[in-house]
Amino acid sequence: MVRILPMTSAIRPTIASFATARFSGSIGVINASSRFNSVHFGSTAGSQSKNFGLKAFKIFRQEVNSKSASKTIVNMAQGSTATTQENALEWVKNDKRRMLHVVYRVGDLDRTIKFYTECLGMKLLRKRDVPEEKYTNAFLGYGPEDSHFVIELTYNYGVDKYDIGTAFGHFGIAVDDVAKTVDLIKAKGGTVTREAGPVKGGKTVIAFVEDPDGYKFELIERGPTPEPLCQVMLRVGDLDRSIAFHEKAFGMELLRRKDNPEYKYTIAMMGYGPEDKNAVLELTYNYGVTEYDKGNAYAQIAIGTDDVYKTAEAIKVFGGKITREPGPLPGISTKITACLDPDGWKTVFVDNVDFLKELE
Repeated sequence: MVRILPMTSAIRPTIASFATARFSGSIGVINASSRFNSVHFGSTAGSQSKNFGLKAFKIFRQEVNSKSASKTIVNMAQGSTATTQENALEWVKNDKRRMLHVVYRVGDLDRTIKFYTECLGMKLLRKRDVPEEKYTNAFLGYGPEDSHFVIELTYNYGVDKYDIGTAFGHFGIAVDDVAKTVDLIKAKGGTVTREAGPVKGGKTVIAFVEDPDGYKFELIERGPTPEPLCQVMLRVGDLDRSIAFHEKAFGMELLRRKDNPEYKYTIAMMGYGPEDKNAVLELTYNYGVTEYDKGNAYAQIAIGTDDVYKTAEAIKVFGGKITREPGPLPGISTKITACLDPDGWKTVFVDNVDFLKELE
């Protein structure tokens, strides 16, 4: 469902991430007055805006030469901003959100599909070729797109290699038997970078493998689960900042946090439900590392929302940068908005109703 816009002249767009890849930059800090003036979550915020303007004008007229006048106006603005943030938090909390799919680029689509279906047990859900734009999409996963988190692969004609960079970590897949899966991957000629065995300092059996493009997959031994494609791991430069942003702007829950001082890293699992039943975002902070190279291979995660307009407003309130203003995509009715988090990771929010219509 999501298109990737060109990062170079050879990379073509693929649907809901339309117009996101061409934008760049860091998260901007939005001051109190800009938040107050630009956000409209309902009648409460709107009426406060009018009341604030009237009261401020009267105070200013009565105390034009008084220092207390400006102080009073600032305090009123700060109070109104706090209320706006409360409205934003309430909207985000009640919005029906789900991680829909993760998007990234590959150099040989047929080769990657073969690896994912034969070695990782995924199903090819659909495939779409757009010759006029010189790209092809393939959607793969462990269940229907309307109920499961899936992968959207993008192949751009003539581009056979991408730079994964150092910021992207890995995808996680829950399997019944890690050792058996590793043996299968070896038999198919796949690359195993970490043999099956207990995770350091724990009992969960894991292994790491690489797909033909070099993307890493963590195999996690877990019982039957409704969501085998269970993790996307991304590295961040400030974990507390990232957790706060994903909680407030994205409405995710901090499911767990674990510090590993022996190996100098901390992880935070964020998501919309328990790890054993939902796909989650694994944020990793490596001690002392604040910036990473993102390369041009990984694109973004798409998340469903009931209202892309209110979602965009909430993201602005909490310091996010909107890179694609909310609205329908040209030529189709699907409404989206796109943003960058504090570390520059892209996320696309897609209207829930429009997304289901696309799948019909």
